[in-house]
Amino acid sequence: MEELGRRAVLTAGLATALGLAACDSPTPVAEPAFDPHDWNAVRALFPLDPKLVHMAAFVLATHPKPVQEAIERHRRGLDLDTDWYLHANDGPREDAVRAAAAAYLGGRPEQVALTDSTTMGLGLLYSGLRVRPDQDVVTSTHDFVAHHRALDALSHRTGAPVRKIALYDDPRAATEADVVTRLRAAIAPNTRVVGVTWVHSGTGVRLPVPAIAAMLAEVNAGRAPDDRALLCVDGVHGFGAVDLDVAGLGCDFLSTGTHKWLFGPRGTGLLWGRAWDALAPVIPSFEADDAPGGIGRTPGGYHSFEHRWAVLEAFELHRGIGRDRIAQRVAVQATRLKAGLATVPSVRLVTPDDPAMSAGIVCCEVDGVDAVTARGALREAGVVASVTPYAQQYLRFGPSIVTTPAQVDEVVGAVRALRP
Repeated sequence: MEELGRRAVLTAGLATALGLAACDSPTPVAEPAFDPHDWNAVRALFPLDPKLVHMAAFVLATHPKPVQEAIERHRRGLDLDTDWYLHANDGPREDAVRAAAAAYLGGRPEQVALTDSTTMGLGLLYSGLRVRPDQDVVTSTHDFVAHHRALDALSHRTGAPVRKIALYDDPRAATEADVVTRLRAAIAPNTRVVGVTWVHSGTGVRLPVPAIAAMLAEVNAGRAPDDRALLCVDGVHGFGAVDLDVAGLGCDFLSTGTHKWLFGPRGTGLLWGRAWDALAPVIPSFEADDAPGGIGRTPGGYHSFEHRWAVLEAFELHRGIGRDRIAQRVAVQATRLKAGLATVPSVRLVTPDDPAMSAGIVCCEVDGVDAVTARGALREAGVVASVTPYAQQYLRFGPSIVTTPAQVDEVVGAVRALRP
């Protein structure tokens, strides 16, 4: 009893002390409500180093505050009671993510398969497409290695050949008419797949996908369903940077990561499709055998659930700011950057000036300075740039919602100061 009494006294004393401390502490000041129309407020959501100009944030996203908070909330729930939290949230959360994706894309939730990246989506797509050995595939020489390797795997699996064509000779001079004409000339009566990339990460060229889709609609007129030329798009550098939904694109499949221009959780993506009957499941799903479309093609297994479920907050943030406003913000800065770089005598721009043929990526060369050296020098000057991951290396910038027009001018000044 004596021990219990001593504990009671100590507990009471501690409670009193905490109460007094609470009384002495200043009253917490509520944070002002987030204004999605204030670009400074938007930028404040990101924990990026304020001493740097982040022109490579699109490569792999930093997590804005709502996404980071959602990740931590789900992580705590999984850590505290994994069994309950997983079974209580897995189905409803994935349904919510699909619904948010569909609301943003303009499609339906069942058209969305959840993936870990653009590359995973391309792998699921081309490993499952039903293609006969007497059919063929057309793609471009400008696509990323993941796209080419996924198509090579399709060719090895089916026996269907893959033909790669150049859609332009000089990216700076690329036009809609030239791209569509070249692609149309390459399509044969037995072409089953046309695989393209919406925005080329190596040049910044944005393909006129709606015009390509319209051309393919004419090609497909009268073709049997199993002979239709399917338009398959790597959409990652247009998704979140261009104000256009999948209905407007007109493609049959679109693979994208949600951890680039959308600034969603790292290690998340989706594969959208409207022709799922042409695609066999590749990785076993945990969904019901009769689950429709993308739901039944979503790979099973245990994932980084806290990241996947937090994709919802990324879509909500993006839609709250406004897809059209974000696209305009990106386009205004990209146009300003190209105009500024064009005044630097040592710079040769690679990306088209035409906003209809470009998006957020801006590529260039600097006389006497290779891209890797230029990136290092710019970083010392406080500018974070990237280098195109291709045999032909260019200096690459990506103005986005985490940068400002004034910072664009800083970038131009830093590039002007580069010396061989």
